[in-house]
Amino acid sequence: MSNVLQLSGVSVVRGTKKLLDGIDWQVNEGERWVVLGPNGAGKTTLLSLAAARLHPSSGRVDILDETMGKVDVFELRPRIGLSSAALANQIPEGEKVLNVVVTAAYGVTGRWLERYEKDDERRAFRLLNEWGMGPLLGRVFASLSEGERKRVQIARALMTDPELLLLDEPGAGLDLGGREELVYKLSDLAQDDAAPVVVLVTHHLEEVPPGFTHALLLREGTVVAAGPIASTLTEENLSATFGLPLDVRAQDGRYTATAKDGAAAQGTATAGAAAAPRA
Repeated sequence: MSNVLQLSGVSVVRGTKKLLDGIDWQVNEGERWVVLGPNGAGKTTLLSLAAARLHPSSGRVDILDETMGKVDVFELRPRIGLSSAALANQIPEGEKVLNVVVTAAYGVTGRWLERYEKDDERRAFRLLNEWGMGPLLGRVFASLSEGERKRVQIARALMTDPELLLLDEPGAGLDLGGREELVYKLSDLAQDDAAPVVVLVTHHLEEVPPGFTHALLLREGTVVAAGPIASTLTEENLSATFGLPLDVRAQDGRYTATAKDGAAAQGTATAGAAAAPRA
C-alpha cells in the first residue's frame, strides 16, 4: 500500500505562533480519514498543506509521491480535489452552477475565454446529477442554499478525477436535514472502491460519515491520536482533544458526544483561560 500523503515533523509558524507543531501523519491508498478538533486546533492549516497551497515552516510534506518545495504545485494541484470556504469565496458573483464545476478542469474559479471540451461539460453535468444538482446547473451559484452550494463544491472537487479529495468542514452552516443528506452522500462516496482517498475536516463528531476508516485528532497544533477510527474515537482521546470529559456513543457507524455531568461548566472555564484560537 503506497503513501498518498505523508507529513514528517511538520510545523507551521506565523509570527510567534505555532499553528502546527511537529506533525507526523501518513495517509495510504484506499483510506478515508476524518480530522477532528476544536476551533483553532490547526485543521484548516493541515488541509492547506495537504492541498499543496501552503509550505511548512519546517519538516517535510510528500503528496502523491511529490515533495513540497521540489515540485511545481500548479502541476500537482489538479491531482487534488479541494472543497473549502476559502475556495468558494473566490467564485465570481453571478457564475452559473455548471461553470463552477467545469472550470475546475483548468484550475480556475471563473469562466472567461478558455474553451472546454464537450467531454468536460458532460463530466460536469454527470457529477452535478450524482450530487443531486443536475436540475440547477443553469442557476447562479450565489442563489443556491448553503446545502446546495456545498454539494456543487464537492462535484467541482471531483471534476479532475483527483487522487486525493480534501473536504474542509463541508457540513458547516447546514441545518439538520442538510447535514444528514450530506453525511449520507459522503458515506456512499467513502464506500465506493473507485473513489479517491478522502480527508474530511470537521469539529462535529456527528458529521463523521459511516464508512470512514481512520481518524486524526488535533489540539493546539499537535496530534492527540491517530489511527483506525474505532480505536481512535474513544472517550479518552476525544475528551483530551476537546478539553472536557465526554460521553461518546457509537451506533451503526455514527458517533455522538455529550459532556459528562458538570463538565460543560468546567470546559467553559478552561476555554476562557486558554490562549487565543489559532487558524
